[in-house]
Amino acid sequence: MQRCGGDPRYRRLGVGGIQIAVGKLAVYTAAAGIDPRRVIPVSLDVGTDNEGLLNDPLYLGNRHARVRGAAYDAFIRKYLETAASLFPDALLHFEDFGPGNARRILVTYGDKYRIFNDDMQGTGAITLAATLSAIKVTGVPMRAQKLVVFGAGTAGVGIADQIRDAMIRDGASPEQAAAQVWLVDKQGLLTSDMPDLRDYQQPYARNAAEVAGWASGGGAISLLDTIRHAEPAILLGTSTAHGAFTREVIEAMSAGAERPIVFPISNPTSRIEAMPADVIAWSKGKALVAVGIPVPPVEYQGVTYQIGQANNALLYPGLGLGTIVSGASKVTAGMLLAAAEAVAGQVDVTALGAALVPPVDNLRASSATTAVAVVQAAIADGVATRKPENLVQAVQDAMWQAAYPDGAA
Repeated sequence: MQRCGGDPRYRRLGVGGIQIAVGKLAVYTAAAGIDPRRVIPVSLDVGTDNEGLLNDPLYLGNRHARVRGAAYDAFIRKYLETAASLFPDALLHFEDFGPGNARRILVTYGDKYRIFNDDMQGTGAITLAATLSAIKVTGVPMRAQKLVVFGAGTAGVGIADQIRDAMIRDGASPEQAAAQVWLVDKQGLLTSDMPDLRDYQQPYARNAAEVAGWASGGGAISLLDTIRHAEPAILLGTSTAHGAFTREVIEAMSAGAERPIVFPISNPTSRIEAMPADVIAWSKGKALVAVGIPVPPVEYQGVTYQIGQANNALLYPGLGLGTIVSGASKVTAGMLLAAAEAVAGQVDVTALGAALVPPVDNLRASSATTAVAVVQAAIADGVATRKPENLVQAVQDAMWQAAYPDGAA
């Protein structure tokens, strides 16, 4: 697993961010039984702009400013070539790469190497799992969903991509699916005439003529304006703007959808777009909610609402285990969708107030179930190099168990 401190939340850690990679690998072991002797944390040290670290005599990293541009790209290319050569069967898990680099690396090398970006693909897949659970309640098929994303960075657009791909798999055309997604960022609703749109935002940018007159106060088209005109069924928050989902926003969602799906998944609590208790109350109990932080159940008008945490740990360990068992040459969109469907299949949403994703209490069994689905998808997508006769047993056999040898204590 490799980490490069491009995520602004962790940029100031420098090479000390290796602890994040170690933590993620510990989850692979605890949740999916990946042998701890077979995992390696890697920090790709391209320098730091943190002057405090650069002047700290105890700092262990390279003492120069962050490398960018062609030299950075060459370094990443050389790393992938070397790691794939030394460990040809390894899954290379990328964590905390900044928005300018994460998507470019994945798009450039995703078909050549067995790589997985947790911030984009893991977050997208677990949010898709919550969406799949929610639409079982609403009865509206995936191909007909309309999504507004507030916070159009790497994570937000990565999630939009996976929901769009799920729409397409459910029968929507690529053009229709993209047209059912609206991105809102600091500058308001993203439109094609805006300068400096990132390449990954451009497929979703609206034609300015299409949304002319949407701005209620002139100028930028706000989140509230977008919801009132687009009437989405799903509202996703990846903005880290605390309180951005106001009462007016939730009431507008409720006016446009019988059971609005609201995912304020920014974390920690100081950055969440709305607290679940408020979303439930403002929607009069109609909203289907999942969040990115652990929260207690919400009581509203005699109903207990269990609020699921869209935690990547529910998904990526099983995805990794399935990739290993199948010997998949790459991680495909089908494998990500299978992982999301497997997670969604582990909850019963028929009861009023049921959580949309399973709890993290039994990650090992949950990860094994997800891994079996991922192996099946890898075989179906033609990327599996191993096709076990008994998939369930193959997954169980691959899971390391912590045990003392005979005679030891």
